[in-house]
Amino acid sequence: MTSVEIREIRLVEPGAGPYDITAGPDGALWLTLVHAGAIARLGADGAVRTYPLEPPGGRPLIITAGPDGALWFTRSGDDRIGRISVDGAQRTIALPAGTGPGGIAAGPDGALWYAGMTSDTIGRVDTDGTVSTFPLPVTGGFASMITAGADQALWFTLNQANAVGRIDLDGTVTVHPLPTPDAGPVGITLGSDGAIWFVEITAGQLGRITPDGRIVEIPLPDRTARPHAIVADPADGAWFTEWGANRIGHLDSAGRFTHHDLPTPKAEPHGLTHTPTGIWAALETGALAHLPTP
Repeated sequence: MTSVEIREIRLVEPGAGPYDITAGPDGALWLTLVHAGAIARLGADGAVRTYPLEPPGGRPLIITAGPDGALWFTRSGDDRIGRISVDGAQRTIALPAGTGPGGIAAGPDGALWYAGMTSDTIGRVDTDGTVSTFPLPVTGGFASMITAGADQALWFTLNQANAVGRIDLDGTVTVHPLPTPDAGPVGITLGSDGAIWFVEITAGQLGRITPDGRIVEIPLPDRTARPHAIVADPADGAWFTEWGANRIGHLDSAGRFTHHDLPTPKAEPHGLTHTPTGIWAALETGALAHLPTP
């Protein structure tokens, strides 16, 4: 392990379940509290504020900055997409019953795109609330996370179909099977070089797919680390959470791994984001981890 010190910031009571995190347009960090049914904001001044879901009842999972200056998030418990402005005002958009929204990302068309985990769909939500859905050519694929690519398309993981998918803005879908059986792809992100990075939680590997569909898999030194989420490093590498190993990992452009232990055992690191001050990871046990980077 490296000597870089990770600082943990207690945000909420244990059990609230910080799950995903993103940088907001207001300079704050915004998180989903999956078990508490709320959104949290950590300001640049260190102040923490929580916003219970309106209406209550959903389980907020993934959150992203939208094209309209607000934060958008999926509500897996009640088939809704949520929107929260930087002043805390909320509204929701109903999705078809049984959608099970997971990942969400801003698309190149000014809309939000989400992965329907339990509906075999990818969906699109305009900022005015208009919803469109696109069926996937696989059954039971469990579309999990989604990211905008550099090619005017969205890319997503199919956790149970062992594949990475691509959807054009017109809804045309291409599925790319992974070389490793039962790899369990989850987190996915656009790399600084235009390729797509993803993690294989079951296989203990990272993956990289180019826009033309070429896939490279990179085994982790610890194949039991269960990588979960991933973000790009501007220097052509990637940062990722190692949920099973209680670490934050990094792969540089030369293919070298480094790993950073979290101070608290069994902290359950999930989502992470990269800001000018470093890497921030949501710890489901109720805290936020900060790893300074050069």
